[in-house]
Amino acid sequence: MPTRDEAWSQGTPCWVDCQVDDTAKARAYYSALLGWDVQDSPPEAGGYLTASLSGKPAAGIGEKSADMEMPSVWTTYFAADSADEVAEKITGAGGQVVIPAFDVMDVGRMLIATDPTGATFGVWEAKSHKGAGVFNENGAYCWNELHTGDYGAAKDFYSAVFGYTYTEVGDGVDFSYTTFTLPGGSDSVGGIFDDTMLPAEVPANWLTWFQSDDIDASLAKATELGSTVIMGPDDSPFGRMLVLAGQQGEVFGLIDPSTTVGEPPAES
Repeated sequence: MPTRDEAWSQGTPCWVDCQVDDTAKARAYYSALLGWDVQDSPPEAGGYLTASLSGKPAAGIGEKSADMEMPSVWTTYFAADSADEVAEKITGAGGQVVIPAFDVMDVGRMLIATDPTGATFGVWEAKSHKGAGVFNENGAYCWNELHTGDYGAAKDFYSAVFGYTYTEVGDGVDFSYTTFTLPGGSDSVGGIFDDTMLPAEVPANWLTWFQSDDIDASLAKATELGSTVIMGPDDSPFGRMLVLAGQQGEVFGLIDPSTTVGEPPAES
């Protein structure tokens, strides 16, 4: 089981959490679907819940802010050596800091921002909470990708903020997709998808993918729990995959990367 006990390198998707109306309902839903052990946080954490797998932190569940109208969503957080310095890079690259950097007790410092294409994301400067301690495992998050209608602007922005380099894996005509790599790194840590089918009323968004050892069993359980199927299940060169909306409307993906069909597109 891949685990980690230290802070993630800057620019790595290091944590995910969902903001919902009913955290108790979300606790029961994800515990049943993904096998999470969801624990309460200290009272000063405002009801935030932390999910774990095999004793390692996997994801968070929080209640929506009462003074902010928003749908139930999953949020991707990127690791930062300094949240304040990354905030400056965000605004300098044309993004917007929606919630300025603030300390979360002694666990970290964070901010919420939007990129120039409209996608919301978080930034996490680790202190006692390092981010995800388990990943690429059944029930844990395994991939994060941006769906945007402004592919070029998104690539320019995240390169300016985090120094990403890109590897194109689509043909650039029918399928435009790039993976991104940290400065000096060799492994891809996420992706950006030119989502030409994104409806005008749906903003650009970061999609969180959780790993499943059996997509069809996960689909059956998700249906039993009252989920809505957005896409799939589909076979692909990257795995058998499924996109769902949870009980409260939050969208996420499930993928079994061990079950692949066909050859992946050539990289360029």
